[in-house]
Parts: sequence; structure tokens; C-alpha cells
Amino acid sequence: MDPLDLVKLRPLMELTNGRPEISVGLIDGPVLIDHSDLAGANIREVSGKGDGACAVANSHACMHGTFVAGILSAKRTSPAPALCPNCTLLVRPIFAETTSGNGQMPSATPDKLAAAILDCIEAGARVLNMSVALNRPSSKSERSLEEALNLAAKRGVIVVAAAGNQGTIGSSAITRHPWVIPVVACDLSGRPISQSNLGSSAGRRGLSAPGEEVTSLGTAGRPLTMAGTSVAAPFVTGTIALLWSTFVTAMATEVKRAVTQAYTPRRLTVVPPLLNAWTAYQALAKTHPRR
Repeated sequence: MDPLDLVKLRPLMELTNGRPEISVGLIDGPVLIDHSDLAGANIREVSGKGDGACAVANSHACMHGTFVAGILSAKRTSPAPALCPNCTLLVRPIFAETTSGNGQMPSATPDKLAAAILDCIEAGARVLNMSVALNRPSSKSERSLEEALNLAAKRGVIVVAAAGNQGTIGSSAITRHPWVIPVVACDLSGRPISQSNLGSSAGRRGLSAPGEEVTSLGTAGRPLTMAGTSVAAPFVTGTIALLWSTFVTAMATEVKRAVTQAYTPRRLTVVPPLLNAWTAYQALAKTHPRR
């Protein structure tokens, strides 16, 4: 099955390409902004350490950032899912441009991630996409991360985070925060892939999304096909951006409730339900006018 059909995104994408006032914070690697399939996209570089554009196109950081940006913001005529091309993409890189890549999610310290979250909030992001693992955590640095996530909740900025690719059951300072939506990667049958982390936080508050055989933009002149929770997270982020583009008066808590299916009975599993974009749309349509 096609990834977009698996999570019922096509009907929502037919209604809207997104709106420029809906800004998505991409906390990831830098993006090959001059890629032909991103030409004309509403992309802004967020102030902070590092440049938003790639300096080394073949670096793992650039490939990762560009791939995720393609899922969110590429032209609808591109090979990428191109969920919300008319939304504004706020690029806030936190990964160094090295040439190595081991198949895991790139990592950052909690302090650096907290700073990136604050930068995106101040830049006007409505939803954040984070495909990042934590390194060198400490109680002090994790407190700064918790404070940044608390501010996101206070400001109504929805946070979507990849669950991780270690194939373990557990959580991190990111995914166990009550405001964060953890995203598990599934195959095209909707089953979790072996490398995806699972856990009670994901089971209670998270979602599963396509994380296998997903094609998006590459940096070497041809598309890439990748797998993992980094790939899955932007499907949830893009859905939220499209919903907010359609129901502009909806509150963050209402959008979050609709997309995570929080109206279903309490979950007691480590495997979250599959994203269903059209069900989320129908839930919001009952109480909000469409724009």
C-alpha cells in the first residue's frame, strides 16, 4: 500500500496544500534549499548556531534534513510525499555536517535541542518536527529540555518526535514528556518495523506512521528511499499542519486530541494506533468551520 493511502492522507491533501501562516519547525539537519523540488517553497532559516542551508550536500546531516523537508514541503509533483507545500518551513539545524551515517537518528545534547525548540517557538512555529536522539544527557540538561517542552505546551506549539531506531522498549526525556507526540515507524501493512522503539509513552500518547519504503528528496540529483522513525514523524507533523490549515480557529489541544485519537479508550499497549488523517479531519469538522 502507498504510505499516503495507509494513513488516509490523500483526501485531506486534496482539500488543501497548506497555508503560509502555518509554520512548521524542522529541528533536524540543514536542508538543500536550492533543490529543484523545493523551489518556490516557503522556507525560512531560523536564527541559531549553524546555517539552514547545506554546506556539504553529501553529508548525512544534509541528506537527513533534505529528506524530511521533502516529506513536508516538496512540490506536489515531486517523488516526495509533499504533504504541506504551502506551509512555511522553519529550518533549525542541530546536526553537524559529517559524512558518516550509521542508520540511526542523528543525535544532539539536551541543551542544544532545548535551544532549538526555543528558537522555533520564538520564530512562530505552530508545530515542531524532531527526529533526534539525545546524547550526553544529564539531570541538569534534561531539565532545560523539559522547560523548553513546557513552554511549547504553554504556547500551544505541538511537538512531534520520532520514537527512535534502537529496536527497544522504553522512552527518553523527549518522548516521555506529556505534551510530545511520539511516533513509531510501521511497514506498509501498519505493523511496527523491527528497528522502531516502542514504549508506554508511545502507546498512551503516540501514533504509528509509515516508516518503511518511503521515498523523498535526495541531495545527489535523485530521490532516496529510507526507513525509520525519522521518516515516520513528518507524516504526523504534516497531517497536523494540514488540519490547522483547514481549521484555522482550532486550539492546539483540539488538533492534538483529534490527530492522536485521544477520544478512544485509554491505551494499555506499547504500540500506538496508526495515524488516520481523515478521521482526525472528521473529528475537527464536527466543531469547527472549514477555511
